[in-house]
Amino acid sequence: MAESYPTLTQVALVAAAFKVLLFPAYKSTDFEVHRNWLAITQSLSLKDWYFEKTSEWTLDYPPFFAYFEWVLAHVARLIDPLMVRVYNLDYDSWQTVYFQRTSVLVTELVLVFALQSFIDSTPLASKRAAQVSALSVILSPGLLIIDHIHFQYNGFMYGILVLSLVLARCKATLLSSGLVFATLLCFKHIYLYLAPAYFIFLLRAYCLSAKSIFRIRFLNCIKLGLGIGGIFGAAFGPFAAMEQIPQLLSRLFPFSRGLCHAYWAPNIWALYSFADRILIHLAPRLGLAVNEGALHSVTRGLVGDTAFAVLPEISPKMCFALTLFFQVLPLIKLFRLPTWENFIGAVTLCGYASFLFGWHVHEKAILLVIIPFSLIALRDRRHLGAFRPLAVAGHVSLFPLLFTPAEFPIKTIYTILWLVVFLMAFDRLAPASNKPRFFLLDRFSTLYIVVSVPLILYCSLLHQIFFGKAYEFIPLMFTSAYSAIGVVGSWVGYMVVYFTA
Repeated sequence: MAESYPTLTQVALVAAAFKVLLFPAYKSTDFEVHRNWLAITQSLSLKDWYFEKTSEWTLDYPPFFAYFEWVLAHVARLIDPLMVRVYNLDYDSWQTVYFQRTSVLVTELVLVFALQSFIDSTPLASKRAAQVSALSVILSPGLLIIDHIHFQYNGFMYGILVLSLVLARCKATLLSSGLVFATLLCFKHIYLYLAPAYFIFLLRAYCLSAKSIFRIRFLNCIKLGLGIGGIFGAAFGPFAAMEQIPQLLSRLFPFSRGLCHAYWAPNIWALYSFADRILIHLAPRLGLAVNEGALHSVTRGLVGDTAFAVLPEISPKMCFALTLFFQVLPLIKLFRLPTWENFIGAVTLCGYASFLFGWHVHEKAILLVIIPFSLIALRDRRHLGAFRPLAVAGHVSLFPLLFTPAEFPIKTIYTILWLVVFLMAFDRLAPASNKPRFFLLDRFSTLYIVVSVPLILYCSLLHQIFFGKAYEFIPLMFTSAYSAIGVVGSWVGYMVVYFTA
């Protein structure tokens, strides 16, 4: 008897009911950030939006997100007028909490729609796998932790991304795919990291002839150019007319921040920082010079001008060069063979490169990799082998976002259940590959998952029992370094899979 799975709608409704129960849960400073943006867009005229700085949480998203907050603010003022006052800092009445939590839940319907479109567009032979992949995304521990507890609107924006990826599946909707992605860029500029894959794919599949790259489809180029120009004009045009583009860009790209975020995102620089920390203790034996002024920065990993005690300093230019290099590699294959599977793979690898080598990367950006990869993780067992450590590392790396005792069982139990249920389901559904598998990667995945259990136990519980509030950086450092090993291992594995597929 064939296995049956609940529909996406059924799961989304159950998930929504569970998320409503989390309304009183811990909320981060991002909650006040978005409340302040409601107040800015409601209380001030357009010309003041990107200049207002009463709160330290100034508006630093592109204009479409500001317009989005402006729409929400019109509803918010009817529920609690005090919510949308600029000078009412840190305001969090129950009406405010319910409204903002509900707005996240309602806008997540965009993701539900996009995932249903993904299922519907999948060939019948792969539809069951597509359904399970979609269910894994809508129930993602990452979205639960970041959006519904910590507080952001990632479900809404990843819904736009997934819809754009699905539209790229059919030649008739390639233009729509590009325009939807252009719209997404005007909501949140972090998706610029994925733009190179879109550029190459649309250039090769939409703007150039399938028969020859030297034959340009001029009408398609004009339609795409005018469409993107119109979208960016609608977003940035009013601010260009007010000569505010330099001010707006200074808010969107604050390059004064340091290499590492307050909690090291699990990337190459986390391992680099961890290695530097180890070398501090080995330096006397190895005869290495130690920069005494950098010890405080390296130990705590706080935001700012990150300095290394033993290893050479890293510059933004180095980060940019490494990111660009590792993005270009998959784009070469995509240009030569612009299939939908290669496009999703290139988007995923662009996400990997930006996360692993970028400057001042946030741990939440791991969803840039997990969500597009989820759409192709069940293509075959080789893809699943690369996805498995990413699923573990990416979600475990988000645990430090929730440091309050009440949320410990929620994040831990929910994530473990998600990993058990979906990795088992993925394992049953992923077909065998006609290419040789890399059993070393399989063994790495198994060992990596096994190690996660004692790590989570120590970092979340035992460290506090043994040390109290002393050495608070150690659990963060261990979590970051462990997660970074998983993300890097997954990236290396998928690079091999992508180029040998």
